[in-house]
Amino acid sequence: MWHVDSEAFRELALAEMDAVYRMAMHLSRHPDEASDLMQETYLKAFKAEGRFQLGEKGVRPWLFKILHNTFYTRYQKKKREPTIPDEYIHESTPSEVDAPPPAWDLEHMDWQQVDDRLKQAIDELPDQYREVLLLWAVEGLKYREVGEVLDVPLGTVMSRLYRARGILSEKLAGLAEEQGIAVN
Repeated sequence: MWHVDSEAFRELALAEMDAVYRMAMHLSRHPDEASDLMQETYLKAFKAEGRFQLGEKGVRPWLFKILHNTFYTRYQKKKREPTIPDEYIHESTPSEVDAPPPAWDLEHMDWQQVDDRLKQAIDELPDQYREVLLLWAVEGLKYREVGEVLDVPLGTVMSRLYRARGILSEKLAGLAEEQGIAVN
């Protein structure tokens, strides 16, 4: 591992912007929140650049770890915020629960050829399974890197990935049959 100068660090970090936004979108499922998460991630990364040491993994796993921690810190904070009782909400007030799910940003996700049923099945995975699957399958991180990003043991990564694949296999059996793919 070696230390990189500020200019080289920023160049490496900015080259990963699309991947960080894509992962933020997967976590938040909303473009505005994904943009906020990405900005906060980069702000934290640039403040901590002096502690970054470049290794063979590059800067992507480090940025994903910052993103992951930022997202879950926000999530925990939101859970502690007081909520307005239903009787004080007017019927015309849109509820996040009733809002349609965000559209996939296919341009950034590069999934133009993927069947909508697969996209929906992935989107419906529980968060901990979806995150592991996307870090591994879409972002190309190794199991150990996924574990470092999520701060979970290697066995947990493998278990979550196994479960994610099992859920997808069950949900997509019809699609596999249509495509002539044998499912064991």
